[in-house]
Amino acid sequence: MRLSGLLRYLALIFAVATTWLFIREYINFNMKTFRLPRWMGSAHKNSSQLVKNKCGLSKSCPDNFFAFKIVSGAANVVGPTMCFEDQTIMSPVKNNVGRGLNVVLVDGTTGAVLTQKSFDMYSGDASLLTKFLKEISEDVLVLVASYDDPGTKMNDEIRKLFSNLGSTHVKQLGFRDSWVFLGAQNLKSKSPFEQRSFQTQQNWASYSKGEARK
Repeated sequence: MRLSGLLRYLALIFAVATTWLFIREYINFNMKTFRLPRWMGSAHKNSSQLVKNKCGLSKSCPDNFFAFKIVSGAANVVGPTMCFEDQTIMSPVKNNVGRGLNVVLVDGTTGAVLTQKSFDMYSGDASLLTKFLKEISEDVLVLVASYDDPGTKMNDEIRKLFSNLGSTHVKQLGFRDSWVFLGAQNLKSKSPFEQRSFQTQQNWASYSKGEARK
């Protein structure tokens, strides 16, 4: 009986020890399993930290360049958007765009936004735009985006003023054309940042060298 009792006691100890080892391994396994999603989440977080270019451009700009994106309005439904150095200056979301021509002036040296205005080119006073354009100094970048109708109130004097800023398409700009443009006073050549089409939304996403606008 003593031997039988001893064997039962040893068997009990063995069972308890085996159970304890099993439980310990199970807990360790689950601890590793619970940690896995955190590790995976961390890896996903790191992989999602992609470089975001200014104004949502497809590529980053070199040093001494300004990043900008100009999108014209779509007919009279969607307003234009203008972004400069990752700052959205005018957009439908900001509720600061208007029918006609939307214009932003930026310091060509520092990149600071100087002013923003909308000019109604369908039923507004065209002389307001004429006066505004005449007062632009040589060290200022001019960003323009059309919305709905940029051409009805367009006259020869305004076309000439925009031509002096480097525009080539303003001479043909008409009723409900779409137009985006970036220029400056007395450019040595015509601005490469301009697009125009008839009643079709236009956009220009690119970069502009600051020194070229001094």
